[in-house]
Amino acid sequence: MHKFKIGGIFGTMTKNIIYNQLTDENCMIQNEKGEMIPNYDITLINFDEGDILKGKVVKIDKDEVLVDVGFKSEGVIPASELSIRNSVKPDEFLKLDDLVEIMVLQKEDQDGRLILSKKRAEIEKSFDKIEKIYQNDEIVEGQVIEFVKGGLILDIGLRGFLPASLIDIKKTKDLSSYIGEKYTCKIIEVDRNRNNVVLSRKAIIEDERKEQRKEILENIEIGQVRDGIITSIADFGAFVDVDGIDGLIHISELSWNHVKHPSEVVKVGQEVNVEILDIDFEKQRLSLGLKQTQKDPWVDKIKSYKIGDIVQGKVTRIVKFGLFVQIQEDMEGLVHISELSTEPIKRPSDVAKIGDEIIVKIIDIDFEKRRMAFSIRQVTNPDTPSEESDSKQQKKDLSDIETEQKQQDEKEEIKEEAAPEDEKAENPDDNPEHEREKAIKEILKQMKDEANLE
Repeated sequence: MHKFKIGGIFGTMTKNIIYNQLTDENCMIQNEKGEMIPNYDITLINFDEGDILKGKVVKIDKDEVLVDVGFKSEGVIPASELSIRNSVKPDEFLKLDDLVEIMVLQKEDQDGRLILSKKRAEIEKSFDKIEKIYQNDEIVEGQVIEFVKGGLILDIGLRGFLPASLIDIKKTKDLSSYIGEKYTCKIIEVDRNRNNVVLSRKAIIEDERKEQRKEILENIEIGQVRDGIITSIADFGAFVDVDGIDGLIHISELSWNHVKHPSEVVKVGQEVNVEILDIDFEKQRLSLGLKQTQKDPWVDKIKSYKIGDIVQGKVTRIVKFGLFVQIQEDMEGLVHISELSTEPIKRPSDVAKIGDEIIVKIIDIDFEKRRMAFSIRQVTNPDTPSEESDSKQQKKDLSDIETEQKQQDEKEEIKEEAAPEDEKAENPDDNPEHEREKAIKEILKQMKDEANLE
């Protein structure tokens, strides 16, 4: 911390007012000619480079200001050392007889002049204030005075840097458009040695929005339909702004029909009506559905069919556990391997090939999951009783595997959290039980992929 010293002779020399060392005995001295003259040396202050002094403006030129600090000669403040702001005109910044605080840069330059800086003195004092604000996690206000590569410069008593990425929560516009604006910011970094202060306006906005989102979430309920705007699109879904709350429409919730990529259904900036599917109060996020606000075409189409109907369809896919048959566009059902024939079938491809036209019987309709189950066996042998329909068998197969896999996932999750590092490093493939679990997981994944199940 620099020591403050009072300098400058503002009037006639008076003992015991400005300098305690001035007495009746030393206020006058004898010169070489034996004449008694004022002892001016006693009034000169003692200072070092880096010290902060007070002085009086005695002259203002276009590129410098002269200041009396009580030294043997007047000090000079170059125009570049007047302010943290660039291109400052001295006559617009200071007036004659103004009292200013300045820092000593050089006691004597090459021309023997005392070089001073008003800017450095202000920065030194401002750093004390800024460091205190930073330590107390408080905020600071400043005006944008300049834009540079990568951000803005704010006048906060010194030059504070506001990176472009921390100006706003949204993408920043042309940086030059911010000039002259006043912003409240949070200080996120202070480095006195490098004369560096980094600010964040985004942090202030996020804190304010967090409180606003909290209030908004209290008025949102699952099942509500809200207006939103698509903000971005990813491979797995679309992000939506709902009254300032971030939400995600998963790709499976975009349309009743199969969607390969979200961009097929929505685009950035599009206004949409979405249903609230779930609320994460901790992360202040929403799970949303778009298709729930639209009429399900499958529901209208299925009205034309009932269990027991004999219909014609085309084989679209062949999987290990049966055939998928399409009876209308976007209407597909599964002929489980157990419903292919009265005879044992090892491979569904032995019965039909992709593209084949076949006759099937509707044996189950799952309105909730929008699925149908078909049978070929009950068409060719209608009098043969079914031990269990392919639909029920498929549901049982999936249910058993999903339950077992879910239980195993929960065990692995608990085990992963509790296991020490050395156990986590062991090779799980060496465990026979793991091989079985892995096989089940692969079967489940394949069945889900093939059946296009959610």
